[in-house]
Amino acid sequence: MGSRVIRAMSLAQVSCSNAASIALHHAKKLESNISPYTQTMRHTLERRQWMTERLHSAILERRLQLYFQPQVDLNTQTLTGAEALCRWHDPEWGWVSPSEFIPLAEERGLIRLLGDWVLEEAARQLSVWQAAGTPLPGRLSINISAQQFADPRLTTHIATLTSNISPSAIALELTESDFMRDPDQAVIITQAMRQAGYALFIDDFGTGYSSLSYLRRFAADALKIDISFVRDMLDNHHDRAIVQTIIAMANTLEMKTLAEGVESAAQAALLADMGCNQAQGYWFGRPLPADEFTRTWLND
Repeated sequence: MGSRVIRAMSLAQVSCSNAASIALHHAKKLESNISPYTQTMRHTLERRQWMTERLHSAILERRLQLYFQPQVDLNTQTLTGAEALCRWHDPEWGWVSPSEFIPLAEERGLIRLLGDWVLEEAARQLSVWQAAGTPLPGRLSINISAQQFADPRLTTHIATLTSNISPSAIALELTESDFMRDPDQAVIITQAMRQAGYALFIDDFGTGYSSLSYLRRFAADALKIDISFVRDMLDNHHDRAIVQTIIAMANTLEMKTLAEGVESAAQAALLADMGCNQAQGYWFGRPLPADEFTRTWLND
């Protein structure tokens, strides 16, 4: 009898300990000192753990896909490149949103492994298009995460993963906030990238509070105007003024501009009138798997 009581007490202590750990984890995510335990918390944490394991397997087994979203010249309406976007279809869960699995990869230490797969797969697809006589015009944009960007040998690493194609076929996208984590280190890495022949796009521009002096030293090729400014610029004069300022700043620094999230003819026309060079968004085309992208954009 006594041993059963002790065992019951032990199980209860373990259960309480797990609940406390889960509540503590949730409180840290909310940057709070207090977070009461709930069953929802446990289910959420369990799902994230299962998703981490399944994502890790999907990367290793190369079961992810790249989709490609067209980038278009606003004056000529011709294709100028594309952005490679990672997609994941799980056999049990179906399509998992990138807004869920990419932050999870960053949190659980999988983002470098995921980033390597994207670089290798992007280079492979560029080679396929080239060999088929339907090369992608311009460059293929590939997102680089903050954790990847922290590697001082990143340029050499990218060159190794994409050795079957020319650096001139690739544009590396880094967010403005990632640049500003360590601006002096960013200057060194971006200069090495430029010397190796890669183009550099500053993504989500306008949200990271970079200074003009650093922006000039980064020597990027283009600023990508964040979707949050493009979305409401027709009705919000503040957003419209920000977009116009970004375009003027880019012109002064001899950089191009590419607007994200363009969803209407009116937005595209206004951006062209403002002097924006390129755009991407649903108005021009949704992200497509490689075969559909080829049929839609690369075949005459």
